Amino acid sequence: MTGLNKHIDTFYSKILELLKTAHKTVLQSVNTTMFITYFEIGRLIVEEEQKGEEKAKYGQNLINDLSKRLSDEFGKGFSSTNLKQMRSFYLVYMSIRLNNKIKQLYCHSCECRNPFVYI
Repeated sequence: MTGLNKHIDTFYSKILELLKTAHKTVLQSVNTTMFITYFEIGRLIVEEEQKGEEKAKYGQNLINDLSKRLSDEFGKGFSSTNLKQMRSFYLVYMSIRLNNKIKQLYCHSCECRNPFVYI
């Protein structure tokens, strides 16, 4: 292999690596954005269903109507099942977050009384 070919191969490898890195970064960015978007859709559904109440008084009609409208606008991906999963994702995340806050408060009060108590 001549020196010119080695140089071109090295040059190509640098560009290839740059493109692969950019592609990976774009995919991660899209995944993160979709993750946050689905979480927010779940939050909005819960807030609309509950209207400040402990439990929702309705919901199925809201989900079905929203599914139809979003599917008409954006195509696949917004079935009633998917929207329910977005809502569940939000509720589960918030439940975990609340449980962690309670544990932190409990652990802090335990540590104040007894530094050897662990959860």
